[in-house]
Amino acid sequence: MKQTLLLSAGAALLALLAAVGGSANPERPPAAEQPASVIVQGSHPDSAAMAVERVGGEITHRLGIIDAVGAELSPSQIAQLENTGQVRRIWANGRATVVGKPDKGGKGGRGGGGGGGGDQPAEASDPSQVIGADLLHTEGIDGHGITVAVLDTGMWMTNELKQNPDEQQRLLATYDVFAANADPGYTGGGAADGNGHGTHLASIILNRAAYSTTGLYASVAPYVDLVVVKAFDENGAGTYADVIQGLDWIVANRARYGIRVLNLSFSAPPQSYYWDDPLNQAVMAAWRDGIVVVASAGNRGPDAMTVGVPGNVPYVITVGAMSDKYSLGTETDDVVASFSSTGPTVEGFVKPEVIAPGGHVVGVMNRRDLLPNTYPQFYDEGKFFMMSGTSQATAVVSGVVALLLSDEPWLTPDEVKFRLMKVAHPAQYTSGSGAFAYSIFQQGAGMVSAYDAVHSTATGTANRGLDIEADLAGSQHFRGPANAYETNEGGETGYVFYIEDEQGNMVEGEGFIWSDEYFGANGFIWNDAFIWNDALIWSDAFIWNDAFIWSDAVVWDDAFIWSDTSTIPASINSWVPQE
Repeated sequence: MKQTLLLSAGAALLALLAAVGGSANPERPPAAEQPASVIVQGSHPDSAAMAVERVGGEITHRLGIIDAVGAELSPSQIAQLENTGQVRRIWANGRATVVGKPDKGGKGGRGGGGGGGGDQPAEASDPSQVIGADLLHTEGIDGHGITVAVLDTGMWMTNELKQNPDEQQRLLATYDVFAANADPGYTGGGAADGNGHGTHLASIILNRAAYSTTGLYASVAPYVDLVVVKAFDENGAGTYADVIQGLDWIVANRARYGIRVLNLSFSAPPQSYYWDDPLNQAVMAAWRDGIVVVASAGNRGPDAMTVGVPGNVPYVITVGAMSDKYSLGTETDDVVASFSSTGPTVEGFVKPEVIAPGGHVVGVMNRRDLLPNTYPQFYDEGKFFMMSGTSQATAVVSGVVALLLSDEPWLTPDEVKFRLMKVAHPAQYTSGSGAFAYSIFQQGAGMVSAYDAVHSTATGTANRGLDIEADLAGSQHFRGPANAYETNEGGETGYVFYIEDEQGNMVEGEGFIWSDEYFGANGFIWNDAFIWNDALIWSDAFIWNDAFIWSDAVVWDDAFIWSDTSTIPASINSWVPQE
């Protein structure tokens, strides 16, 4: 049945387009007929394309992964499509831009004076040591035989990233959505990074360089192979259609290049339920087809329900960020970063699954890129740049997944997710006390551990109770176990989020700090049950206790979703101050 999530060709959309294109320029069509960028989904991408062409629209993207096309359509053409009954959904395809300004205070100068060349900037975090990846390197577990795809702003084509530590070519292919060309085997063009964000992520995952002060690899999995997909421009801007086209290429070429891991370090505010978001549909298809998708939670924390798209997809591994507070090797002062987005999702899933180092992380970057020019205080004038964010934490976990798969290449995405959560280390007030310092909505199962994940013999599958085929087909959708009740303290209304343990007892937090010690002693969340993956089939009549909260249910009104083409439906994570 056709479902239109774009505000249809009624008064509101006409008013929006009039506001965008209301100039009296005679060379432009009337304001009411100004074309809008949309995504049109059909039963097959060819049928969607034919439907668009029949009404005179212009096709801009082929999005086979979700049976859709990107198109330019006027309101009257949209109305014609709606009336034909030949399309399933229409979404607005708003343009996104990176936001964020330099930190004007706090730790402004940290990391700026590390010397030239390959020197490590002062007080930088070294994720490979924090998570035990450096120990695995000494055992010969370094990512050999695994390909990671990074979909972002492209990459600086420096040998530290293009070649592995044996100086062998490991950049297998690039794909530039904006140029619509792939460079199989990489011959020197395509996917160049003018922003720096994508380069930084790739460096965290696989940089072959060593910090001169330590002699250790400045990356998590230095021997992995790489595929680079550019879907955000030098300003960090792109659209949903750009990102989906990049995902489409990755899935179509996964066997050719042996792509096992996909890093998605961007986040957008959810504008629909997870299953009705076209970008999420593409991400779910990648997971279904055997790619381990690692997505950032987002940098909109610490408030609840701030996990973004595609981190709100229940199937994938969503990553939050921690900081060692500039004291590498001292765990007692480690914290969940204040910017790290917090769950649960609107559908009640506990997110993130794990956290990883995301504070003041160092990676290679070209001095001519936008980021080091905008924030020169975090550049060492050689090749290293310091950044904080869940983007960086996500890259760390992508490297961990590559290490695990290089040791056990037969693991499925659900088994990889299970293993990472099984061995994660939740932060506790006092080590061994069983009293957790942060709730599962902040830290998930806890800090990821590369060493423990590889050396664990635990077997099992995450996402129990979910059916990704049914989800993608639209026949079933799911919700997680989180719920909430209303409180009124000091005359101010608020909500307490909770889940129920295996005996049906309510486990809640006060200010997201767990107060029930039996919860820690029981330990079921962190071990066998992973209760948030035992999803319940969604019932429209039983949404969140009749939807008495959850953004006042306004966001989920079909007359509001995907309506404003000036919104930000896709962007790399915004700059946050160093933590």
